[in-house]
Amino acid sequence: MKRNNQTLNTSEKLRTEKPSKLLWNLSIPAMVGLFVMALFNVVDIFFISYAEGVDAVAGLTVAFPVMMIVMTLSSAVGIGAASIISRRLGEKRDEDANMVFGTFIFLILIISFISLILGVFFLEDILLLFGATENIMDYAYDYMLPILLGFLFIGFQMATNSLLRSEGNATFAMKATIIPAIINLILDPIFIFDFGLGLGVLGAGIATVVSQGIMSVFIFLYYYKGKSTLSFQLRNVRFRVSVAKEITTIGFPAFVQSASNSLIMVAINAMLIQHGGDMYLAAFGIVQRLIGFAVMPMIGVMQGMLPIVGYNYGAKQFQKMRETIWLSFKFVVINSILVVILVFLFPEHGMRIFTDDPTFIEIGSDAMKVMFACFFVVGVQIIAGGIYQALGKPKPALILSLSRQVIFLIPLVIILPSFFGVTGVFLAFPISDFLAFLLSSYLLYRDRDTILVKGKNEDTICLPDSIKEIT
Repeated sequence: MKRNNQTLNTSEKLRTEKPSKLLWNLSIPAMVGLFVMALFNVVDIFFISYAEGVDAVAGLTVAFPVMMIVMTLSSAVGIGAASIISRRLGEKRDEDANMVFGTFIFLILIISFISLILGVFFLEDILLLFGATENIMDYAYDYMLPILLGFLFIGFQMATNSLLRSEGNATFAMKATIIPAIINLILDPIFIFDFGLGLGVLGAGIATVVSQGIMSVFIFLYYYKGKSTLSFQLRNVRFRVSVAKEITTIGFPAFVQSASNSLIMVAINAMLIQHGGDMYLAAFGIVQRLIGFAVMPMIGVMQGMLPIVGYNYGAKQFQKMRETIWLSFKFVVINSILVVILVFLFPEHGMRIFTDDPTFIEIGSDAMKVMFACFFVVGVQIIAGGIYQALGKPKPALILSLSRQVIFLIPLVIILPSFFGVTGVFLAFPISDFLAFLLSSYLLYRDRDTILVKGKNEDTICLPDSIKEIT
């Protein structure tokens, strides 16, 4: 497909514009998109809590990490492809970028097929593994079944969001997140409540698939009609071992970070049920979604940072890359401190959105204050992980991804409840946040040359094999 001059200039902005202007232009749409995505998750809980009650909320809490594993798999493929595409565009290798795009499409089709098989044959066993009890199994099953069966639309929409940002088109990436969220907001009450179709939790899952499916059509047309810097060509949609390996290697840390977060829900759900019960599980599900709002601006800045850092690293414009990194750090530190202040001043307000039950509000408010105790250091870890992803350095990115969820959080979630009861589950979060911050700081200091400060041999740096010619 022929591309117009305007789309050809999109990625060039990554080279020419000032880092401060470029970072905000890319981050603000990403923040808006993430805010809407977080709202997307909260909307289902909001309507279900009033239509079906606490048990249904607990069911969605169990279903959510299952959904996130498959969603994260497609998102990780998008992150890996976006990192490569940013550097290919920075090196003026547009055809190679299109080949990466074709392999990316093929991988999304594979993931969608796997999700279909899981939904048809293994869903109930998976939900049992993630802590579904007899009281909440039906709710969790009804929500997840349509999502897994129609995952092609959800996976494609999520994964291409990273690609849109990789070519500098953050505005369309934002729209691609906002539009399905608005459609979902409209469809949820129609599908869930008795005045509409009265499908309950099943209706919430169907509404999610329908809303994402509509947006997927628009995204496909964006590529097919040549509005993108990238070009969709059917001959490029095939499996290339070297490209697939590079995509998965770079995206794997992001997958581990989110997937391990989902897997740890097995331990958290079990501990909450053992030491507290379904009400604590439901309260945790709500607090978890409020955390999604809190980290949204920081992840937005990280996502805005990724294409700038990747592109300018590929173009060997290291000073511009460093300026972008330091601006990102400054923002996330200020943002995280403000979030902690708000949480400790108004902990009950977030819970009152979902319920007027005073016991439920008290449980959730107390959990929120404990879980946010060290939130002010979370931004450093988020940006650090993004830096290593953008530079195509999977090992340190993987270490940072594993550190909080696997190395620190899982043991703490298992050990602390023996001493502090259900509060121990919530205490594990601030402790793991602080330990992950220390590890992130150490890795950044160790690798400070070129990344944070000008390196002695910076002018003679050769780009690594991971960003050389595709074979």
